[in-house]
Amino acid sequence: MAQEKIKRKMRQKVAAPRDHARLFKTAQRYLVGGVNSPVRSFRSVGGVPVFVKKAKGVTIYAEDGRQLIDYCLSWGALILGHAHPEVIAALAKAIKNGTSYGMPTQLETELANFLVEAVPSMEQVRLTSSGTEAVMGATRVARAYTRKNKIIKFEGGYHGHADHLLVKAGSGASTLGTPDSAGVPTDFTHHTLSLPYNDLGKVEEAFKKYPQDIAAVILEPVAGNMGVVLPSKGFLQGLRKLCDRYRSLLIFDEVMSGFRLTYGGAQKIFKVTPDLTCMGKIIGGGMPLGAFGGRAAVMKVLAPLGPAYQAGTLSGNPVAVTAGITTLRCLARLGSYPSLVARTKKLCAGIQKAADDSGIKVRVNSIGSMFTVFFTDRNVTDYETAKSQNGTLFRKFFHALLEQGVYFAPSPFEANFVSFAHTDQDIERTIKVVREAFQKIRVSQAV
Repeated sequence: MAQEKIKRKMRQKVAAPRDHARLFKTAQRYLVGGVNSPVRSFRSVGGVPVFVKKAKGVTIYAEDGRQLIDYCLSWGALILGHAHPEVIAALAKAIKNGTSYGMPTQLETELANFLVEAVPSMEQVRLTSSGTEAVMGATRVARAYTRKNKIIKFEGGYHGHADHLLVKAGSGASTLGTPDSAGVPTDFTHHTLSLPYNDLGKVEEAFKKYPQDIAAVILEPVAGNMGVVLPSKGFLQGLRKLCDRYRSLLIFDEVMSGFRLTYGGAQKIFKVTPDLTCMGKIIGGGMPLGAFGGRAAVMKVLAPLGPAYQAGTLSGNPVAVTAGITTLRCLARLGSYPSLVARTKKLCAGIQKAADDSGIKVRVNSIGSMFTVFFTDRNVTDYETAKSQNGTLFRKFFHALLEQGVYFAPSPFEANFVSFAHTDQDIERTIKVVREAFQKIRVSQAV
């Protein structure tokens, strides 16, 4: 009897709401900054980060008892929503067979087949465990194939934390106020050229200056790590022509946009085929997974066929691959995502109208199911404009939403996402909360 009472008390203690400030203080004792990825720390918005207990559909169930409508969705990975029944069922079945083998499986081939059939640029694929690894592999392949050293990237474009690409890298780096990372020797970035996004003239100047030295141009076809910034008309097509002219490779980092804008990625929408494509997030279905691929003639420089070495103990992990296959099967049935796009447009229009009615200067950039709210009255087409927005207003906006149960990405330089799990009721509820948040900001400004 006494033991049963003790067990009951333990269950009650576990189930009781937990104070996030206390959880964060404990986390800081054991984890650097209390987190395993910097932007989760809420450093750019202030306050204490939300600790998640579980999630289902579009709802985050926090440790303190709150329920939040989620528009971060594991930074874009969960296009089907949290804990999608088909994905969970497939994972439960797969994990019974083992968690890792370090040997080939038929599942890896099946996922690669999905990618090759869906993505125009991919003829052959190499799986990795993250988007960062995918980008590292793609840039190495580009240098090995072209036998050139320099890489062009764009200001505000984040391509993972590889040393040679942490140059004006937007997103997490700019959130911390350090666009370049300590611990990266200058020599490592000596061959990295960082140019203004959407400025084709600057790219042409770089090619003229280094006509024999540029191995590749890498970019997100839709920038999502300085907030959602779309390519200007002709920009992607112009890059394709310049790369062809100077015998360099064009690399699309579709870690965020891949299978997000449509089944197959941004390159299908913009009708520009890169030489190499990097994938992550959605193709893992919520599990750690990345991939890069391209023309077979280019990819064959990879070991074991060629001299460019790349490897990974957990690459092609059977559990992660199972989640990816299941997710892509679901997305293949949904096609071009018209309902998802319609809901995103409804949300963005509602946010813009709420801001206009409140007299708050806002620009909402969006494409497909990606969007960002910029606190500026200028059109945001590059990193410098994104950086110049009013960060104080964003912080107030973020916390006003959070107080009313809506969770946006905790940084003004990040994309937000709508999932297939969001309903019209979720969108309407969010617009109502956004309107209240803008009204609260207006009142605070008047005081």
